[in-house]
Amino acid sequence: MRTAFIVISLLLFNIILQGCSSRTAPAPVTTLELRQNFYNERNKGSLQTSQYTVRKGDTLYAIAFRAGLDVRQLAAANNIANPYIIYPGQVIKLKVSRNHNNTTRTVVAKQTTVKKPSSQIKSNSSVNVHKPVAPKKQTGYVQSAGNNKITNSAASELNNSLVQWQWPVKGKVIAGFSYQEQGNKGIDIAGVAGNRVNAAASGQVVYAGNALRGYGNLVIIKHNDDYLSAYAHNRKLLVQERQMVSAGQQIAEMGKSDATDVRLHFEIRYRGGSVDPLKYLPK
Repeated sequence: MRTAFIVISLLLFNIILQGCSSRTAPAPVTTLELRQNFYNERNKGSLQTSQYTVRKGDTLYAIAFRAGLDVRQLAAANNIANPYIIYPGQVIKLKVSRNHNNTTRTVVAKQTTVKKPSSQIKSNSSVNVHKPVAPKKQTGYVQSAGNNKITNSAASELNNSLVQWQWPVKGKVIAGFSYQEQGNKGIDIAGVAGNRVNAAASGQVVYAGNALRGYGNLVIIKHNDDYLSAYAHNRKLLVQERQMVSAGQQIAEMGKSDATDVRLHFEIRYRGGSVDPLKYLPK
């Protein structure tokens, strides 16, 4: 009886070994692993080289965004004047000294001195006001493209205005900001495909496209000389580059381009560096 039991056990063990050796399909991947791989891929797309060759569709703002640099620093280091026109094949130096932060104001096409706003803008339940750290006197600029002409007056107002932040979409935060080098550089908000994505503050669209790997259909808005915001994974973009937008204006439709599910990846950049959006958005 005991001998028969041993024989049957050996046969079963042999069958299991054959089944394992003949398996060709990979082990199942969990949703968590998919999301982690997705973020790793996105971070691989960041620019960490000493220089970059401009491709068709690139903008200096998009290059600076990928490299985690202030566009003014990048422009000054490469002797590129405002409005930061670049060309395919042009080599952009990415090793930028922080000293360029104070010299970039000298490369604008036209300068004008403006007065500090006389009144403070009060926050409410849906708006959070954050005053950028900047010198009392700032410079404006002139930029034109088709029908979207940015006048010196409008630029001055943009550069000196207080940033009034509001939530770009309504939904649950499913991924928070990470201070780790390879972590999430913004927050991810769940939603439904087609939901409206709104500008978190007034400003000018400096990028609208899908050339940045890992971000899908992306919008980047400049709010003043210090702050940018980014809106990724959209299904459809409703704004164009150099277009002025107001806080709460719809700029895109929510989607899952370059993502595993429908979500908005939202970032705030201060002088090129990523900051935690939850510290700026109203509670």
